[in-house]
Amino acid sequence: MKTIKNILITGAAKRIGASCARLLHTEGHNIALHYHHSDQQALSLQQEFNQTRPHSACCLKADLKQLDDIQQLAMQASTEWNGIDVLINNASAFFPDDFATTSEQDWDTLLDTNLKAPFFLSQALLPTLRKNQGCIINIIDIHAERGLKGYPAYSISKAGLAALTRSLAKELGPEIRVNGIAPGAILWPEQDMDESTKSDILARIALKRSGSPQDIARAVRFFINDADYITGQILAIDGGRTLFN
Repeated sequence: MKTIKNILITGAAKRIGASCARLLHTEGHNIALHYHHSDQQALSLQQEFNQTRPHSACCLKADLKQLDDIQQLAMQASTEWNGIDVLINNASAFFPDDFATTSEQDWDTLLDTNLKAPFFLSQALLPTLRKNQGCIINIIDIHAERGLKGYPAYSISKAGLAALTRSLAKELGPEIRVNGIAPGAILWPEQDMDESTKSDILARIALKRSGSPQDIARAVRFFINDADYITGQILAIDGGRTLFN
């Protein structure tokens, strides 16, 4: 019989986070849906889940740039179903920044959301994750490895998240497994992107197509259910994009 797990997903209201939440909820798990600004989407998802299975989902609002909010989020998630088994650090800030003019505010937004929050949220949930022999899954980016031109602060934040994944795997074993997923071209940015740029990206992918959020969700499921002897690894879900320069 499959064990029901209590799973906290940051940035769970839409896009990749929502896809992970739907797949994991379908498999019988309880989902704590973190959000910041996406109130309507988060509440709608909570209602959808709870109509299917009462008290199987909750919404937790928090600004991941604020340490007090992070600690409150951890406390609320831990008490909803008497513990957390899985933390999925999915929430991410993404926007271009010209190195010559990058502001401290831009730097703080990217580094706080993409790196500081996963660090301190993992720390705050350490007692319950350790007690439950749980796991942490960080959603990184293929550009953590070599950097995305025009996005230096973002790339640095994701490189830090990759380093955090490997460091915590050492720090938290053997009780807690820590792994990462590095998406490639899964969803186009919410900011406008012209068709020429999209075509250029697709041309440099071995499979010559973009992926889908479900590809990431299935990888998350694998790390939760079928990776008992895997920790400190980062799996690229990129259609072969990283095979090319």
